[in-house]
Amino acid sequence: MGERQSGWGGRPVYVVDGSRTPFLKARGKPGPFAAADLAVAAGRPLLARVPFAASDLDEVILGCMMPSPFEANIGRVAALRLGCGDRVPGWTVQRNCASGMQSIDSAAQNIASGRSSLVLAGGVESMSRSPILYNDTMVNWLSAMAAARTPGAKLKTLATLRPRHFKPVIALLHGLTDPVVGLSMGQTAEILAHRFGITREMMDAFALRSHQRLDAAQQAGHLDEIEPLYDTRGNVYAHDDGVRPDSTLEKLGKLRPVFDRHIGNVTAGNSAQITDGAAWVLLASEDMLEKHKLTPMGQLIDSQWAGLDPAQMGLGPDYAMAPIMQRHGLDSGDIDYYEINEAFAAQVLACLAAWKDADFCRDELGRDTPFSPINEARLNVDGGGVAVGHPVGTSGARIVLHVLKVLHRENAKRGMASICIGGGQGGAMLIERI
Repeated sequence: MGERQSGWGGRPVYVVDGSRTPFLKARGKPGPFAAADLAVAAGRPLLARVPFAASDLDEVILGCMMPSPFEANIGRVAALRLGCGDRVPGWTVQRNCASGMQSIDSAAQNIASGRSSLVLAGGVESMSRSPILYNDTMVNWLSAMAAARTPGAKLKTLATLRPRHFKPVIALLHGLTDPVVGLSMGQTAEILAHRFGITREMMDAFALRSHQRLDAAQQAGHLDEIEPLYDTRGNVYAHDDGVRPDSTLEKLGKLRPVFDRHIGNVTAGNSAQITDGAAWVLLASEDMLEKHKLTPMGQLIDSQWAGLDPAQMGLGPDYAMAPIMQRHGLDSGDIDYYEINEAFAAQVLACLAAWKDADFCRDELGRDTPFSPINEARLNVDGGGVAVGHPVGTSGARIVLHVLKVLHRENAKRGMASICIGGGQGGAMLIERI
């Protein structure tokens, strides 16, 4: 096919196709679908339209942060339920917010090295079903009750039960808090807003634009990667349901700060939504394209992972994109379309500000000159996590798939997908349309 070697060294890696579920906003109770259900619902239509059997895959890789206790190694669970058969290995990866992108990167490495040739890779999260756990006091009490052998011993243990035993541990809240620096993800966004002068008005305007762009994309039918979901009661879920077409700056301005209630500016309205969803991409080597007569959507050119101060984790996209740009001799205008995952409006705006800041680029990225500004008309053109939602394990796969869809729609060549990662990391992928 004459394409260049992959950034992983070795054989080129192609994206054949992809699909995702609608992203469903969590509404205070478990959503209608478990994570494995979402992964299967997104994968079945994708595998049904390719000219080979699911059992022809070399492996299935799935990113997920919070699978339920009933979905241990959810990548294998999904592979078996998708009909891949006993012989196709399935495995699960975790890189917090970038778990879905990590699955694609892992697949690309295996294809480039020759270990695999045909891989289904993606991400899934059912955040509405994140577990609520017993605290240690209750666990110790249950252990004591189990150890009590006589009725008298059991009554004595029962008499020690107190209201504090029933205080729950909410896994989602702990998962969205950095255990090293002790900051929630929203607090890290407040730090970036202060550092780069991102005002409440700027955050809310960005959030409003995200909703407007997603609404316009839905109205125009631009999200054809979405496969509808059907629950056991006959309900159909066909679209990302967190979009608010009637949102206004006035409505957003009335929301109170969540993470710093006294002087903060990050609100629920300018943050990514807690969401359920799944996304897959099908990756292949050149010999698999020829064998199965597959027409690729694009080629994965390069990827990068980066680390940074966990307290400023939202700048991760800049740290990850910069080495790719350097390796390929690119500046901002050489990328036709960007997807920077919207964990928070403040976080993306900080990335845009830092990208063109001479001091930041010199001190943090090791560049003599800053990058040219990213054209916001080419960034998250169909909305992002603020409107679409951010199922933690899924978003990295969604943005890789969607930037490639945008490249095809706009007859463009080169796209960049990047994401910030809780714990102080960033990930990025450079993709080209075939």
